[in-house]
Amino acid sequence: MTTSPMPPAAARGSDCAVRLVDADRVRSVRDRMPQESDVADLAVIFGLLADPGRVRILIALLEGEMCVCDLAATTGLSESGVSHALRLLRGPKVVTVRRSGRMAYYSLADAHVRLLLDLGLTHVGHTGQDRLVSAASS
Repeated sequence: MTTSPMPPAAARGSDCAVRLVDADRVRSVRDRMPQESDVADLAVIFGLLADPGRVRILIALLEGEMCVCDLAATTGLSESGVSHALRLLRGPKVVTVRRSGRMAYYSLADAHVRLLLDLGLTHVGHTGQDRLVSAASS
């Protein structure tokens, strides 16, 4: 078995071929970079979206508010699992809760969450266009 030598990193495209920093471009991008706390908050939200169960819950909530029992039946998760996921999603204001007597109804926090989900679904190949249009008009 023979192996061919790996081409230099520059030839593989993983590094700059010429070590030259465009100071104006770097400064311009850094000036528009969000505050570190906003970057950290966004990372938390994307981390929450890293769990397929939580994503199924959020996709179900695209159709409107639902209680834990209905979310469990829709997603195939246990009620306890749904409750735990919703607790995590409430912290960074991805979902909100409305109480009516002893019942709690959950919904997406705002149109930004809806848009994020719609764009994600479109990116992975689902159409989602009808939801995207309704999110843009709300």
